[in-house]
Amino acid sequence: MTTAHEVINPATEQVVTSVRLCSVDETDAAIARAVRAQRSWQALAPAERGRLLRRFAAAVDAAIEDLAWLEVRNSGHTIGNARGEAANVRDVLEYYAAAPDRLFGRQIPVAGGVNITFQEPLGVVGVIVPWNFPMPIAAWGFAPALAAGNAVVLKPAELTPLTAVRIGELALEAGLPDGLLQVLPGRGAVVGERFVTHPDVRKVVFTGSTAVGRRIMAGCASQVKRVTLELGGKSANIVFADADLERAAATAPYGVFDNAGQDCCARSRILVQRNVFDRFMELLEPAVRGVVVGDPADEKTEMGPLISAAHRAKVAGYVPDGAPVAFQGEAPAGSGFWFPPTVLTPDAADPAFTEEVFGPVVAVVPFEDEADAVRIANDTAYGLAGSIWTRDVARALRVSRAVEAGNLSVNSHSSVRYNTPFGGFKQSGLGRELGPDAVDAFTETKNVFIPTSADA
Repeated sequence: MTTAHEVINPATEQVVTSVRLCSVDETDAAIARAVRAQRSWQALAPAERGRLLRRFAAAVDAAIEDLAWLEVRNSGHTIGNARGEAANVRDVLEYYAAAPDRLFGRQIPVAGGVNITFQEPLGVVGVIVPWNFPMPIAAWGFAPALAAGNAVVLKPAELTPLTAVRIGELALEAGLPDGLLQVLPGRGAVVGERFVTHPDVRKVVFTGSTAVGRRIMAGCASQVKRVTLELGGKSANIVFADADLERAAATAPYGVFDNAGQDCCARSRILVQRNVFDRFMELLEPAVRGVVVGDPADEKTEMGPLISAAHRAKVAGYVPDGAPVAFQGEAPAGSGFWFPPTVLTPDAADPAFTEEVFGPVVAVVPFEDEADAVRIANDTAYGLAGSIWTRDVARALRVSRAVEAGNLSVNSHSSVRYNTPFGGFKQSGLGRELGPDAVDAFTETKNVFIPTSADA
């Protein structure tokens, strides 16, 4: 039975709209349409597929402002961030629009004939998108999948479906075949689960919690179904004594409090060399108190609300009465799911230091030397991102090689670019998104041998 979900503005707690949720039968029907659309899409000349993807990118570009304001109302993202997220969808589409003409096979020298390979599309790909970055994470899945010749069925998070639905409409307006990219709002246990169990969905791309990722991976295993997982993180921001402490402290809040800390790449553990720890904390306090938290529609706002009341309660659980709070920023009172930027100085066993909070809470701890910093940074089941602050280039390279994480930055908190690989080590995920090789993850390699001699 089809149901509906009320979409709530997290800054006002007001209902934005109501969205119908797809049933299992509707999901099956959509997958059947995707199978038919994929066959016609694969039959198009590569240049034509690229042209249509460029038209899709142009349609998104023309709608950036509308998409951004829709995200502000649905997700509570600041308007500045939302514009950048919509632009990222455009950029990712433009980047992968070049891929159909460049999906090269190989000619491999063999005895007695010619051996060639082809990169064939998988068929239908199921993309399951989280609520924290609804637009870019959707595009990271559907753009390379479409470029490789696949059809896509996409399930947005129940809390944040609005921009995905609009992007699906833009695909049709741009001229993509009907059924090629379908957005199916629905519950994870219904639509997402059907992506996992349906035999015509040949791959599942999931971004979300590690616990759910494990269940999806186990479900896909029963059909030997391909899967890409981008899961949780507990990333370290390592500050050495020789770093530019003023810059490291000034930028640290934006490495963890961006999107109210609802970011798998959030540098939620700051490790500071002990002999500069006190000085760093002195510099960090005004930077944290200076983060502008408020109405996400205000151009000056730097941090908005959390996504829901339930999530705010979860985040608050990491800062109970008596927690080692060093200092906090400000947050609005009244309606909205607000939580102030919070800095803790816990011990290494504190859940706020070991678990993914997914909110504006950061734990700061001291370390002794390079080996100690690497030990602490790696003492986690996660391995998604991180930062290293030092003026010593050799140390930056040594620590980068030693830290077990997929995306590191030196004297910066920039983790993600559409033209470089993105993904995690350990329980932060499986596979890589973005970059020049992402299209390959949506193809099968077919090997063909043609004899050129009678005895081959």
